[in-house]
Amino acid sequence: MGGGSRYGTALIVLTVGLLWGLNWPAVKFMMTELPPLTVRALAFPMAACLLALVALALGHRLLPPREEVPALIRTGLLNVFAFNALTSIGQTLTEASKAAIVAYTMPALTAVLAAIFLKERLTSRRVAALGVGLAGLAALGWGSYAQVAAAPAGLLVMLLAAFCWALGNVSMKARDWALSPLARTVWFFVVSTVAIWPVVLVLEEPWTVPLPSAPVLATLAFHVLGPMVVSYTLFAVLVGRLPASVAAIATLTAPVVGVLSSILFLGEAATAAKAVALVLIVASIAMTLAPRRGAS
Repeated sequence: MGGGSRYGTALIVLTVGLLWGLNWPAVKFMMTELPPLTVRALAFPMAACLLALVALALGHRLLPPREEVPALIRTGLLNVFAFNALTSIGQTLTEASKAAIVAYTMPALTAVLAAIFLKERLTSRRVAALGVGLAGLAALGWGSYAQVAAAPAGLLVMLLAAFCWALGNVSMKARDWALSPLARTVWFFVVSTVAIWPVVLVLEEPWTVPLPSAPVLATLAFHVLGPMVVSYTLFAVLVGRLPASVAAIATLTAPVVGVLSSILFLGEAATAAKAVALVLIVASIAMTLAPRRGAS
C-alpha cells in the first residue's frame, strides 16, 4: 500500500470511526421519543434515496447483474438490517457505551470467519492487533461485568449483532463486485427497508407515535447523512482495499468515540479504564495500518 493510499485509508478509518462512534449516543437519544426499530425504519429508506441520487449524479451504474442479487440481499440483511435492528434493541437493554463495547467484539469474529471462509492469513501482527484491540474493549467494560452477568439479555443481543456484522463483512469480501461501493450501499439499504417495515408495522405501530421534537428530528438527519450514507459507503470502500479482518479492526475507533461521546452527551461516567482503552485501541489501529517493513 503506497503512502498516499495509506493516508487516504487512514482518513477513511477516522471518518467512519468518528461518525459510527457518535451514532451510539445519537440512537440512544432518538429512542427517548421513537421506538427502536422505527428509528431504523425511518432512516433506511431516506439513506437509500439519498445514496441513489448521489450515485446517479456521479454516473454510477445502479442495476446489479443478476448473479450479484443474492449476494446483495445476503450482505444487506447482515450488515445493515440485522446489525442495526439488533443494536437498537440492545440499546434498550443496556447503556449506549456498554452496547458499543460488546458490539465491537466484531473484529475478532471477522478475523476467525475470514480465516475459515476466505482463507485470509492470521499473521502474527494481525493477531497481536486483535489482541491489543480486544484488551482495549475489555478495559472499556472494566467494572461492569457483574452487572452484565446479572442481566445478560443486552449482552446476548449485542453479541448476535456483532456476529451478523462479521458475517456481512465476509460476505462483502467474498466476491469481486460489478457494482461500485456506492451503488452496493444503495441496495443494502433498499433490502433493509423491505425487511424492516413489516416488522415495525406489526410490533411498533408507528402511526401511533407522536411527531418527534426538533432535536430528535435533527439527530435523525445526522443519523441518516453521517453514520448511514457516508460511513456505510466508506466502509464498503475500506473492505475493498483491505482484508476483511483488517477492515474490521480499523473500525475499533468507533467504540472509543461512542464511549467518549456518551460521556459528553449522555452524562455517562468518565473513568481511568476508558482512558486506558483509548490508548490500547489506537495502538491496535496503528499496528493494523502501519506499512510492513520494507514496503513502499
